[in-house]
Amino acid sequence: MAHDSRPLSPDLQIYRPQLTSVLSVSHRVTGIALSVGTLLLISWLIAAAAGPQAYSTVHGFIGSWFGLVLLFGWTFSFFFHLCNGIRHLVWDAGCGFELSTIYASGWTVIAASTVLTVVAWFASFVVVG
Repeated sequence: MAHDSRPLSPDLQIYRPQLTSVLSVSHRVTGIALSVGTLLLISWLIAAAAGPQAYSTVHGFIGSWFGLVLLFGWTFSFFFHLCNGIRHLVWDAGCGFELSTIYASGWTVIAASTVLTVVAWFASFVVVG
C-alpha cells in the first residue's frame, strides 16, 4: 500500500474561508466579547455603588480612548450577535437555506450591525451632548 504525502482532509493553508464560516467564527467570538465586556459593565455598577472615588476611577478608564474603543467593540459585538442570532432563528424555522439567500443574509448581518452600532453611538453623543 503506497502512502501519499497529501493530507487526508483539506489543509487550512489551501482552504479559502467563506462568508458563512467567517460569520460562524465571528458569532462565537462576539459571544465571548460580550461576556468579557459585561465584566466591565459590572465593575462600573459596583464602583457606582462603592462611592464617588471608585466610580471616578472606573469612569475615568471607561472615558479614556482605550475604554471608548472597548465600548465601541462591545456595542458592535452586541449588535452583530443580535443580528446573527436572528439569522439563526430564521434558519431554525427552516427558511433561508438557498445559497443566494445565505450570502444575502450574511452581508445584511454585517451591514445592519455596522449601521446599528453607528446609530447607537451617534444617538448617545446627541443625547449626552
